[in-house]
Amino acid sequence: MATATRTMTVAQAVVEFLGRQYAVDKVGAQEYRGRLIPGMFGIFGHGNVAGVGQALKQYQLSDPALMPYYQGRNEQAQSHQAVGYARHTRRRATFAVSTSVGPGSTNLLTGAALATTNRLPVLLLPSDVFATRAADPVLQQLERPDAYDVSVNDAFRPLSRYFDRVSRPEQLFSALHNGLRVLTDPADTGAVTISLPQDVQAEAFEVPEEFLAPREWRIRRPEADDDDIRRAADAIRNAKNPLIVAGGGVLYAYAEDELAKFADATGIPVGNTQAGVGVLPWNHPRSLGAIGSTGTTAANAIAAQADLVIGIGTRYEDFTTASRTAFQNPGVTFININVTPLDAYKHGTALPIVADARKALVKLNAALGGYRVGADLEHQVAGQKKRWDAIVDEAFDTRYTPLPSQNEIIGATNRAMDAADVVICAAGSLPGDLHKMWRIRDPFGYHVEYAYSCMGYEIPGGLGVKRATLAEAAGGGTKRDVVVMVGDGSYLMMHTELVTAVAEGIKLIVVLIQNHGYASIGALSEQLGSQRFGTKYRTLDAQHHTFDDGEKLPVDLALNAESLGVKVIRVTPGENVVADLEAAVTAAKAAPEGGGPVLIHVESDPLLDAPSSESWWDVPVSEISDLQSTQQAYTTYTEHKARQRTLLG
Repeated sequence: MATATRTMTVAQAVVEFLGRQYAVDKVGAQEYRGRLIPGMFGIFGHGNVAGVGQALKQYQLSDPALMPYYQGRNEQAQSHQAVGYARHTRRRATFAVSTSVGPGSTNLLTGAALATTNRLPVLLLPSDVFATRAADPVLQQLERPDAYDVSVNDAFRPLSRYFDRVSRPEQLFSALHNGLRVLTDPADTGAVTISLPQDVQAEAFEVPEEFLAPREWRIRRPEADDDDIRRAADAIRNAKNPLIVAGGGVLYAYAEDELAKFADATGIPVGNTQAGVGVLPWNHPRSLGAIGSTGTTAANAIAAQADLVIGIGTRYEDFTTASRTAFQNPGVTFININVTPLDAYKHGTALPIVADARKALVKLNAALGGYRVGADLEHQVAGQKKRWDAIVDEAFDTRYTPLPSQNEIIGATNRAMDAADVVICAAGSLPGDLHKMWRIRDPFGYHVEYAYSCMGYEIPGGLGVKRATLAEAAGGGTKRDVVVMVGDGSYLMMHTELVTAVAEGIKLIVVLIQNHGYASIGALSEQLGSQRFGTKYRTLDAQHHTFDDGEKLPVDLALNAESLGVKVIRVTPGENVVADLEAAVTAAKAAPEGGGPVLIHVESDPLLDAPSSESWWDVPVSEISDLQSTQQAYTTYTEHKARQRTLLG
């Protein structure tokens, strides 16, 4: 019997196929089924305007719900929106992004790197040059005399978890099936890039009806091996000072409740990575908060003496381990629970558990019935928590006027937000300060992109999160405001997606902190002996060719946002600046959904530091220098370097 087919273009087949793909998941007794690709972003040019663009327009008229199209102002920002959406949906859904040939495609490279580094799914569909080479070279084509089959899209290969090029229509079937397999694999997800030559997009071929039928992709959640659990339970019972390091994998596995049960039953304290903020509320008695270079003094004090570290869903970034100086117990060993083998085997562990975090914790809870840490450790945890809470209380206290510290700005924003609201950030000094001081109350309430720490991610990433929260609320779930916190440096990198929010009437709240420069790198530069070189926004002193000593630039970013159609609230420096900021966030939250974005502009004093983490981050210092400041910094660097451990065990 002949297989039923339909004649359609490659681009039409892509759009119709993606519109009928569903993610299926089961967490405990809760089952989930939802659209895997609920929409597509695209900026059109030669390459996709007559291919994917034509297909989207055709289905917009015939079946509007099949694949909704969304505009954007920059291809990189569109991929960031997709990643923000994927993060808030716990990797159950993401967007596709279509681009034109050449710069439209390469604008996605940073987005691909960010997605893959963060282990978050995004489907990238960059257009490519002619597969037939009928018109060769075309506009924006890269020509290499040594490899004429190479295009700029080959740059995606090292940045993607899966890369394919559809040079013939028939290749589309395997390309999309393999691509979606990777998108929905928790252990292997990241950017999936399927390169679509512009002539192939518009080419017609016979598509089997079975290819276009609805398809379910079950998210794999592997069980932990019983013998691994037994060995882990034995190691925990024999430990004197165990510590849990909880990462984003706990949240992606919906394991926060099992983690709380585990910590409550055993008394084992919990430190969290950037991606793991929200695994426990900030005031949970076992929560030490952030760990590592941007951590709390509580988490780092307990980490220094830990003889057993139980890593759950963490990839052990250098900030988490304080560049491998956080764990100073000479006999420290590691149990690593992770769905990704690469992470489960890190730090030379003898106890890797390759499994879903929730399923592993369920088994560990059963295996450790009756076990509890000693009273000494519980007493230390309580004391360290009390000390750190007092430090943050003091940092949040209003003392600096007329320009507030970033600490006060964080405190005011935190107080004005509801428990279910989501704070968004990515780069600069804010992520570190948020990590150690943000008082989280909801597992979905914190989204700081810190695996790639990409300047400019904040606004488009926040817009992606907001799209996910709107879908969540429309489905009967929690209603949430999304608040982006961003410095002027990151704002200038990619603020144009505010226009996207204006066009769609999306209420995104942006707290823009005017630092007049790069506050984070300025502080780091000073620590490393380079005297904040090149980090201030100042006019050029042509005589000495320096930007360090000129006048502040006469840039009005509030006016810039207003020119884009954004409602702006200016917080005036002065005696009441912190109270006014808190009131501004409250007013922005009261604005109606559908009314568009609201930006709050506040100036800060970038020289007022956050509380110390009493930790370290390895950034090399010049061994020799004519600058005394650099010489002093190198002496400090070598002292820290002496504590670094290459293989922890």
